[in-house]
Amino acid sequence: MDFSMVGPALALGLSAIGAAIGCGMAGMTSHGVMSRVEEGHAKFLGLSAVPASQMIYGFVLMLLLSQSVKAGGVSALSAIAIGGSSGAAIMVAAIYQGMCCVSAIQAVAKKPSVFGKTFVAIGIVESFALFAFVFALLLI
Repeated sequence: MDFSMVGPALALGLSAIGAAIGCGMAGMTSHGVMSRVEEGHAKFLGLSAVPASQMIYGFVLMLLLSQSVKAGGVSALSAIAIGGSSGAAIMVAAIYQGMCCVSAIQAVAKKPSVFGKTFVAIGIVESFALFAFVFALLLI
C-alpha cells in the first residue's frame, strides 16, 4: 500500500475542513444580522469569507508537499507528520478565525464604525495559520 500522498491530502483536507467551519459559522451569523440590519450587508458577507484564506495555505502546501514526496526530498512518513500537523494548525486557526469573524459581524451590526478595528484580532489569528504554513515549507 502506498502512503506517499497521505501527508499532502491531510494538509489539504484539514485546512478545507477548518475553512468550511469558519466560513460556515460567520456566514450563519451574517445571515442572522442581515435580517435585522438594513444596510452594510457587504461588510458582513466579506467578514464571513475571511476564513477561506486558510484553504489557500492548505492547497499550496498540498501541491508543494506532493512534489517533494514525488521527487524523493521528503519521505512518506515525514510528509504525514508535516501535512498532518500543519494541516491541523491551519484548521484550528480557520475555526477560531471564524469565531473572530462572528464577533466582528455582531460588533459591526451594533456599531459600524468598529469595522476596521475588528481586523486586528482576525489578522492575529490569520498569522498563526501563516506561521504553520511557512514553517511547513521550511521543513519540505
